[in-house]
Amino acid sequence: MKRFDDYPKSIKKALRYIQQDAPLVLLNQLETSLTKSIKKRKEALQKKEKGL
Repeated sequence: MKRFDDYPKSIKKALRYIQQDAPLVLLNQLETSLTKSIKKRKEALQKKEKGL
């Protein structure tokens, strides 16, 4: 697993925002969006692996 310092700057900023400033309503929306994006990316990578 990567250390926090090794992540891209945009990810570090997003994580800090979530940890420090994000209100509850926005946290729910962010969680949904992030979960969907991660799921889509995983599916795309799995399809790519199977296609090779």
